[in-house]
Amino acid sequence: MEMTQKIAIGKLAMLVATLTDEELEIFSEQLKDVEYCQGKSGSMSMQKVISAVETSAKRNHLISDKLYRETHALYHAILEALEGVMRGQIVAGDMMRTVGLRFAIVRGSPYEEFDEGEWLAVAFYGTIGAPVKGLEHEAFGLGINHIG
Repeated sequence: MEMTQKIAIGKLAMLVATLTDEELEIFSEQLKDVEYCQGKSGSMSMQKVISAVETSAKRNHLISDKLYRETHALYHAILEALEGVMRGQIVAGDMMRTVGLRFAIVRGSPYEEFDEGEWLAVAFYGTIGAPVKGLEHEAFGLGINHIG
């Protein structure tokens, strides 16, 4: 059985995290087939970044706060995305570094085969560096996980 990709939720998450609303208009046709939200988080605490993404997902009804499997899937997508931003070490304040990130969460069915289910993609785009304004550099991370 051949499975073809229907929706590139990771690519859409990257675009939503990095582009302005005006720039995203070009992708409105692709975005109509998914649920998504975006937000910002800046901190020396990864707990605060994780909480910001989880809160946004719940407030925008991308995941149900009544279903643990959805929170669990989101958590793993967040951690995978943070590994990209943090270069494999998901630690900020203890290593004297801070992040200023925009994030996007996309929920969709990336496969033609219905039984493959829904997936979540989390993308971060922003800066990481010493906690001194002007000493940071760009960073990007992407995580994708299936829901249950």
